Amino acid sequence: MKLLHLLAALAVGMAASVHAADTPGASPAPSAGPPSAAERLASARRMIELQDFRRAERELAAALRDQPDNADAHNLLGYAYRKRPSPDLGKAFEHYQAALRLDPQHKGAHEYIGEAYLLDRKPDQAEKHLAQLEQICGNRSCEEYQDLAKAIAAYKSRQ
Repeated sequence: MKLLHLLAALAVGMAASVHAADTPGASPAPSAGPPSAAERLASARRMIELQDFRRAERELAAALRDQPDNADAHNLLGYAYRKRPSPDLGKAFEHYQAALRLDPQHKGAHEYIGEAYLLDRKPDQAEKHLAQLEQICGNRSCEEYQDLAKAIAAYKSRQ
């Protein structure tokens, strides 16, 4: 008899969890282990959108412990260091350069390191990355090229 009650309770519990998983807006079941690097990257992107750069840095550092060769994580970590209220350009450059070592064609890293060079008052270095973006994109119409070109133009207009 106890076995029947146990099996019935188990069946009800399984049915409830299946129903909850199918219910729109229901919270997903917690994962069995720590977040994956991809989950941490997604979380870091959300933190960056919220301008919570410190939390983004923590998520990205954890992602890089799992995947040290992830160019996107290095690029975003460089971005977070550059965008903090007190930018850390040294760490930003370190991570942008790591992203470019891992993926020399990484358009986002070229754009962001160029913008960092403008903050560091090195427009000639930024223009080198703009030229590389033109080659990578095959034209001047890709978003990364246009964004860096605008940043360089704005920098020059302030000089």
